[in-house]
Amino acid sequence: MSHTFHRTILREYDVRGIVGSTLTVDDARALGRSYAALAVGEGATKIAVGRDGRTHSPELEAALIEGLTAGGLNVVRTGMGPSPMLYFAVATLDVQGGIQVTGSHNPADYNGFKMLLNGRSVYGEEIQDLGRRAAAGEWSEGRGEVSEANVVDDYVDAILKGFDGKAYRIGWDAGNGAGGPIVERLVQRLPGEHFAIYTDVDGNFPNHHPDPTVEANLADLKALVTEKHLDFGFAFDGDADRIGAVDSQGRVIWGDQLLIILAGPVLEEQPGATIIADVKASQTLFDRIADMGGTPLMWKTGHSLIKSKMKETHAPLAGEMSGHIFFQHEWYGFDDALYAAVRVIRAVSASGKSLTDLRSEMPVSVATPEMRFQIDESRKFTVVGEVANRLAREGAEVNATDGVRVKTPDGWWLLRASNTQDVLVARAEAKDQAGLDRLMAAINRQLAESDVAAVEAAH
Repeated sequence: MSHTFHRTILREYDVRGIVGSTLTVDDARALGRSYAALAVGEGATKIAVGRDGRTHSPELEAALIEGLTAGGLNVVRTGMGPSPMLYFAVATLDVQGGIQVTGSHNPADYNGFKMLLNGRSVYGEEIQDLGRRAAAGEWSEGRGEVSEANVVDDYVDAILKGFDGKAYRIGWDAGNGAGGPIVERLVQRLPGEHFAIYTDVDGNFPNHHPDPTVEANLADLKALVTEKHLDFGFAFDGDADRIGAVDSQGRVIWGDQLLIILAGPVLEEQPGATIIADVKASQTLFDRIADMGGTPLMWKTGHSLIKSKMKETHAPLAGEMSGHIFFQHEWYGFDDALYAAVRVIRAVSASGKSLTDLRSEMPVSVATPEMRFQIDESRKFTVVGEVANRLAREGAEVNATDGVRVKTPDGWWLLRASNTQDVLVARAEAKDQAGLDRLMAAINRQLAESDVAAVEAAH
């Protein structure tokens, strides 16, 4: 027996595809067999399995568990819930790993698998190895058993442990994702007045796409905050590992701005600590962490890469522009948007100011959104290499942590190859629009020299 996966579903950080097209129940079963062989080879005997609220998650979960048990692993089912709840189960139950069936922030027809084993994320080359193992049929044999564990109460208790925040009036948009039932429990126990929308789990996402890092998806939350005159609001993606936030004026508070707010209390307790953010984050964040006495570290984009860097540097806090926030301080080191929301409430309380004031105090800059443009898979890393070589010849100030991030008197611009899609990603930030236009012109010049279609100037 062997199995060949569609080449597009073995991604950098997880396995993900379009159900019925590039991803099938046979893939789920085969992935279970390959993961089991890897896990058993490392001495693992038992793992946790959870799933999100997508319509096809139950059947994919069932097939996955068939494969895991046939490969000799015992499985503890944690049921439907957000990805961070599965991570919590792995951290607190007697298991050596875990798999969450989830399509994350993708459209309703997507699904996939996020994998943990022996204290690490399974990503990168290890995911490719699972594909090779399946194609060769190099699978372990056994008869694993299936049990169930309800960790919901323990998870909610853990999120609220040590809560010392004030009472606020807060809006919550669960986006019909798997975090909805947890949001309902949290708002019953948090002080203040809470207004929660779209907390019913619906894998068709009837109200809006579940990705809070796209501003259009925050329209309903903004309207709720404005209409009810709330202090602020939170939104979550389909598996509640990405957070979005708005202040009382409906202004979006992006991932790097949330990190500034969250870093304050952490650095008071741990002066000089390393705080990690990805290469897409604002220069304002890195400067502010240094001003607060912390050690800013710019690292590669990707939740698996950030998590492993946190372990290496013992960083108490990390975050990405994509809304993934990771806490080692008082937490378990994984990205958890529900826990992050509670930490934001605590941090705002500790500041003695409103979230709106904290947002208003941040330096004004003009930035593009994340710009993506199609490029052939075989060319994306080559083009970044060509740009890096030209910049080196020009003597530009470049950070090459992940692609090229170029610092100029106007600000900075970034060009990197996506690890998960056939696209190049660009972003720029300047003090004013004229500076941003110059940065965009620099990006376009580099793209043109590598025969890539230019991006439009952002306004």
